[in-house]
Amino acid sequence: MKKIYISVATLLLLSGCMDNKPKQILDGEALLSQKCSSCHNLDMPVKNFDKDVAPAMMRVTFHLKDFIKSSNPAEHKSKVISFVQDYALNPSTDKSLCDKQSLDEYGLMPSQKGKVTKDELEAIAGYMYDTYDNQVLLDMMAEERRIKNMPLHERVIEQNGCVNCHDIEKDKVAPSFKMIAHRYEKKDRDILIKSIKEGSKGKWEGKKLPMVAFKKMNDKDVEGVVDWILSLR
Repeated sequence: MKKIYISVATLLLLSGCMDNKPKQILDGEALLSQKCSSCHNLDMPVKNFDKDVAPAMMRVTFHLKDFIKSSNPAEHKSKVISFVQDYALNPSTDKSLCDKQSLDEYGLMPSQKGKVTKDELEAIAGYMYDTYDNQVLLDMMAEERRIKNMPLHERVIEQNGCVNCHDIEKDKVAPSFKMIAHRYEKKDRDILIKSIKEGSKGKWEGKKLPMVAFKKMNDKDVEGVVDWILSLR
């Protein structure tokens, strides 16, 4: 019988491989909503101040990024995450980066021990760091300005994906806006409004795809796009 010798190093290596299970990937966005939204406003930009019992998360993150320094930019995120993990579980006025006015207004954050784990805090803080970013905020505000300055019908068509089925001139899976304008007159305005709100089917020969209902579209948007379509007549 052959003897099989396994070195101590090999045994340790095999043991280590069995113990090192892959780390579970946690959803930072979902955890932020579950664990933090009862106190912190999660909007970016911040839209509502009425019911806040803690600073808005966007402001918290910007504050952390400003006050936590790192000589190596590549390590800045990990330093912010470490701070959040420690502070959320063991808060104190000595550790707090809040100004006195904020501490007086909101009070010291209560310890979250037993409510959130260190791994969950790592996922939450990582998501905060990547999401609440000054450049992301500037891009969002620029996009909001672009949409706000668009003519009403252009905004409605873009936001609701109307061009996936309709074109102004060309016949696609749905009739073009000009085809609709030539079939209906101003007296038919309510018919078109109803078709958008409730959907329709079988009104156009050769078009098997039904018009989906846009029940959540507000009256101003529906009426605005219908008036624009009729203006193409």
